[in-house]
Amino acid sequence: MSPAPLKILVIDDEPPIRKLLRMGLSTQGYDILDAPNGKTALELLDNKPDLVILDLGLPDIQGHDLLRMIRARNESVPIVVLSSRGDEAGKVQALDLGADDYVTKPFGMDELLARIRAALRHQLQVHGERPVFRTGDLSVDLVRRIVKVGDRDIKLSPKEYDLLRVLVQHAGKVLTHKFLLHELWDELTDAQYLRVYVRQLRQKIEGDAERPQYVLTETGIGYRLRAPD
Repeated sequence: MSPAPLKILVIDDEPPIRKLLRMGLSTQGYDILDAPNGKTALELLDNKPDLVILDLGLPDIQGHDLLRMIRARNESVPIVVLSSRGDEAGKVQALDLGADDYVTKPFGMDELLARIRAALRHQLQVHGERPVFRTGDLSVDLVRRIVKVGDRDIKLSPKEYDLLRVLVQHAGKVLTHKFLLHELWDELTDAQYLRVYVRQLRQKIEGDAERPQYVLTETGIGYRLRAPD
């Protein structure tokens, strides 16, 4: 017997977007629920969706408020936010409130599907780290604390390793400056400290630190480690 399809709740007030998502996601085997507003979305949460796609610009409930409500009712469901281009502050706020990722409108279906797969994969991994993480030539053994690029051992300082470990734990997911600062330093709020360590880490693991393939910058928001292969 084949497993039941994963349910995705699409929350967007634009009918063409809902239709596009229903058609595009259905062809990938997902079961789609859709809501034109926050009120309907909250009712559809009773169907226990496996992932939520949330447009921040809704007519009845402010997107960030709805995000808080969804998180209060379901702490673990992955949430991918749809946001307008250039709204870095809105994206950062959504991520800090518990969104797993974001896609900027207008978006390509391939990009959205990749974000969905990464968010679902991250949820499955969240309760148990893989002993060895691999993406491209980069491998990180989280048990033995061994980092390699190809066959070359990479020597990291304790703080550089801590930064890489946090990125590995959330691979494929964008992490805000605020989140990373809290994870690594508790009290520090100056993102310049973070940039220094990101630069040092890139110089050690990237073939070209100026054109990184692993630790990717999300401009104005934070960083994302390339998803595992």
